[in-house]
Amino acid sequence: MVSMDAKTKIGMVQINNGFAQQCYFPYSVGMLQAYAQQHLTHAQDFEFLPALFRRMPVAEAVTQLQGADIVCFSTYVWNIGLSLEIARALKQINPDTLTVFGGPQIPDHDTERFLRQNRCIDLACHGEGEQVFVSLLENYVQRNWDAVPSLSYIGAQGQFVQTPLCARIRDLTAVPSPYLQAVFDTLLDSHPEVQWVGLWETNRGCPFSCAYCDWGSKTKNRVVARDLDDVYQEADWFRDHQIEFIFCCDANFSLLERDLDIVKRVARNKASHGYPKALSVQSTKNFTDNSYAIYELMGQAGLSKGVSLSLQSVHAPTLAAIERKNISADVFRTAQQTLSALGIETFTDIILPLPEETLDSFVEGISNTIENGQHNRIQFNNLSILPNALMGDPAYQERYGLEIVVTDMINIHGALADDNPVMEKQQLVVGTNAMPKADWIKARVWGWMTALLHFDKLLQVPFVLLNRLHGIPYRNLLALFMRDDLPPVLARIQATFQAQARTIQQGGVEFCESKRWLNIWWPADELALIELCTAGQLDAFYQEAEQLLRDYLARKGMSSAESVLHDAVLLNRSLMKLPLQHKDLELRLRHNAWDVYHAALQGKYIPLEQGCFNYEIVRSTETWSSWEDWCQRIIWWGNKRGAYMYACKPLAAQMPIMEIKTYVNRQANHILGRRLRHDRH
Repeated sequence: MVSMDAKTKIGMVQINNGFAQQCYFPYSVGMLQAYAQQHLTHAQDFEFLPALFRRMPVAEAVTQLQGADIVCFSTYVWNIGLSLEIARALKQINPDTLTVFGGPQIPDHDTERFLRQNRCIDLACHGEGEQVFVSLLENYVQRNWDAVPSLSYIGAQGQFVQTPLCARIRDLTAVPSPYLQAVFDTLLDSHPEVQWVGLWETNRGCPFSCAYCDWGSKTKNRVVARDLDDVYQEADWFRDHQIEFIFCCDANFSLLERDLDIVKRVARNKASHGYPKALSVQSTKNFTDNSYAIYELMGQAGLSKGVSLSLQSVHAPTLAAIERKNISADVFRTAQQTLSALGIETFTDIILPLPEETLDSFVEGISNTIENGQHNRIQFNNLSILPNALMGDPAYQERYGLEIVVTDMINIHGALADDNPVMEKQQLVVGTNAMPKADWIKARVWGWMTALLHFDKLLQVPFVLLNRLHGIPYRNLLALFMRDDLPPVLARIQATFQAQARTIQQGGVEFCESKRWLNIWWPADELALIELCTAGQLDAFYQEAEQLLRDYLARKGMSSAESVLHDAVLLNRSLMKLPLQHKDLELRLRHNAWDVYHAALQGKYIPLEQGCFNYEIVRSTETWSSWEDWCQRIIWWGNKRGAYMYACKPLAAQMPIMEIKTYVNRQANHILGRRLRHDRH
């Protein structure tokens, strides 16, 4: 029996990643505390210690948890390793400390093996935690865990015990807000140096059950909305506490009609008080008029950092294997064009390698996605295994031949920290029976090369013009840079990508370290762009690239396109943002290349014209005093927005004397809207 003469002290641990002084609120354990304080029969018998919310040495964490009778850990892939080490250390100091683990990292299947491998865990909780947490505390004195739902544990006699699952909460009005209940006030007062990031749940659940994701499986597909008045008050709390960045935890924001009212509240708060600065949401894939209204308002209010148009794959057998129904190509194209017309930046997620995806279908999917209007960013995400996703089932892995390696888990743009207390691990898929390991390396290089050339904007202008005016598929253009006989600068880039892919496949990290450039981990394409520019090889790159494209046009009997190709390459080179440039640039071209390109990005068609076209590249409004400043603000912070190019505006053209025939042909193009296209090969 446990004495209750003194208050039972509870330590709460939710270790989140952050950048510099930016940290997430420990929202999950905050929800547990707020719920317990409201629903416990004798809440006064319990005392909550300040939550641990960021990575720290194990000894420091143990010191902060000293005296706790119960320590509860909210775990996911980014903190499970450190959480286990803290629990082991606590048990060594005081074996009577009750350690409780919950969160998505607790496996619903093969739980016994997990617990026997990690005997520092006394109790493992499954699913939603609020009701389970209160029941656990109510039964703490008697240690009668059989009365607590949704638990797994190793009993006193060494037997594995699992109690019946608790039903989901259907009325979230019973779950109070940790923000409104002052749960985080102590953290705010004791850590004035922290720039807090708000985690915000306006509804709970996901209607989809994608095989790679544990969101729908953990919430049993039902979406339950939180009380709207509470949501509004939380929005005002963020405003009043000057929280700059809000990350919305809803699985499918804009799914509910009321989400527009939520955004209106946030937008009004920013307009009146300046906070929050940004609101990040996970977009629903079913776009409606309500969705467009939401994202238009977020764009107008300066809240949006980009809208996700996630596909993951466009290969029908793959979508069947992962139990996902995508938005159709027509709906995707419409959404892309509508959002672009509204001035809203988008990005698309593609996962590599999903079951049934081949190298050919992966490359074709890239080409089709760009063809359908995605010119801002495709995020090529490596497939990782989550324990409670369908892919976590060994039978599923065997069926599709998933080849898995364990790698260190590194955050994109994370610091090269030498004092990381525990390196977290992840399971990456680096081959399948449809995409053998050799093909996976090629596919991974395709992704980085596409990112560098098209989405980092190095060759986007010539790619778009050659596709738009001559019907050359993006796949054919990108394939030129995947050849084995590339010229020196391009060959070095390709070799770097190949080496990084092999490193990952052998258990190395996903990103490339650079002590020279901000001392962080970079995606391979971004570091290639940085090194290309800082090494003074940009002009050599453009010379090689133009010659490669010129040779292709000649082979296809399209030499007439060489003139516009030269204009396109020159324009692209001039548009690239670089440091130490302070004067606007006037550029004279032989074609209306910018107008055609700019219209194409918006899904519109403008015919190509010849003549004298003057443009101003606006370099004076954005300047960077060093390469380091440029690396951070353009390459890092501009990643999802693809903000790598200067603004461009047409100037009054000085028309040269031209022959009547040329003039008539140009006017005919205007009238008929004749599209200059070449048969696809």
